[in-house]
Amino acid sequence: MKLYSFHLIDSDKKTSARVGRITTVHGTVETPVFMPVGTNATVKTLGSEDLEAMGFTILLSNAYHNAIRPGDELIARQGGLHQFMKWPRAILTDSGGFQIFSLESLRKVTEEGAMFRSHVDGTSMFWTPEKVVQIQTHLGSDITMPLDECIALPQEESKVREAAERTLRWLDRALAQARPPYQALFGIIQGGITPALRKFSVLETIARNCDGYAIGGLSVGEEKQEMLDMVELIAEKVPKDRARYLMGVGTPLDLVEAVALGIDMFDCVIPTRNARNGTLFVDGGQLSIKRAEFKEDQRPIDPNCNCLACGRYTRAYLHHLFRANEILGIRLNTIHNLTYYSSWMKRIRHAIKEDKFSEFLKQARQNILQGIHQNG
Repeated sequence: MKLYSFHLIDSDKKTSARVGRITTVHGTVETPVFMPVGTNATVKTLGSEDLEAMGFTILLSNAYHNAIRPGDELIARQGGLHQFMKWPRAILTDSGGFQIFSLESLRKVTEEGAMFRSHVDGTSMFWTPEKVVQIQTHLGSDITMPLDECIALPQEESKVREAAERTLRWLDRALAQARPPYQALFGIIQGGITPALRKFSVLETIARNCDGYAIGGLSVGEEKQEMLDMVELIAEKVPKDRARYLMGVGTPLDLVEAVALGIDMFDCVIPTRNARNGTLFVDGGQLSIKRAEFKEDQRPIDPNCNCLACGRYTRAYLHHLFRANEILGIRLNTIHNLTYYSSWMKRIRHAIKEDKFSEFLKQARQNILQGIHQNG
C-alpha cells in the first residue's frame, strides 16, 4: 500500500499555476510549497519548533551531508531524521548528487557510480544509485531523490546528453531497490538548456512512472529566461497527477514565475544564506541591514510582518548585531527571511484559489523588477 500521494485541488484559469496536496505519513503538505534547507539535519540557527511556528510543513535535508556526518546508520539508530531532529512533519532528502558533482577535482564518475573524497576529512567514498537509496532509507525521509549526474552550464551538448542518459540508467537502478512503503521516490529530469535533450529526458523519465518529478540541472549558470523556458517545456509534459519539483530555486520572483508555469515544490538556500549576509526580504525587493542608514532606524524590518524579529526588534538593533558579528543577529535575520518565504507561498496559494493569481504575478513583477518598494 502506498502511503504517499499527490492530489490536484485547484488550477488558475489564465496560467498553469495550481494548488495541490501531498499526503505523507508525517502529515499533509499544501502546494505550491517552499522547503527550507536543513542540510546537516538543521536549518542553520533554528530549531524545529521555529519552523513549525512559521507554518512550514516540509523541509529538505541532504543525504550526502548526513551520511558523511554524523552518518546515516547512526541517524537510523536514533530513529531516523524525524526523531533525530525532532521534526514531526514531512522531510524530502536530496540524493547528494549536486554536492558530489560540485566537488570536481575530488570525484570521478563511472557507469557504476561516483567515486569522491569527503569534503570533511578526505576519506575516499564510492556511491552507487543503490547505496543512495539505502542511505535515504536509513534517514527515513518521506520523499527521496535518486542519484543523478548534474553538470555545470554552459557545457558541450555531448556531455549534457551523456549525463542525461546516465541519470536515466541510474534511475532504473534506484527504482529496482526496495524501499519502505511510506517512502516516495521522484525521478530527476536533466538535459541542460537544450530543448531536444530536455524533451528526451522528461519523456523518458515520466515513462518510469515515478511518484513525482524533479527538474534538476538548472540555476547552475544559465540565463534566467533560459531556465524558465526549460521549466515551461518540462512542466507541460509532466502528468498533472504528479508533483513537480524545481530543485535549487530561488528568489521570491523566481518562485512566482515558476508557479505560473506549473511548478509545485521548491527549495533554495537563498533566504537563509542571505540572512547570514545581512540581506532581508521585503515586498518589492531586499534591504541590506549592514548599511549605515539603518544605524539609528527605530522601525521594524517590515511593519506588515508578524515574525519575532519584526514584532520585537528594530532595524537599528539588527544593524548593531550584524556589525558586532553576534549570532542572535543571524538567527533573527533567518527567522524573518523564512517567515517571509512562508507568507509568500501562502499568498500565492490564496491567489490561485481566489482566481487572482494573474494579478498577483503582475504585481510581483512590477514591485520587484521596478523596485517600487522603498527601504529607507
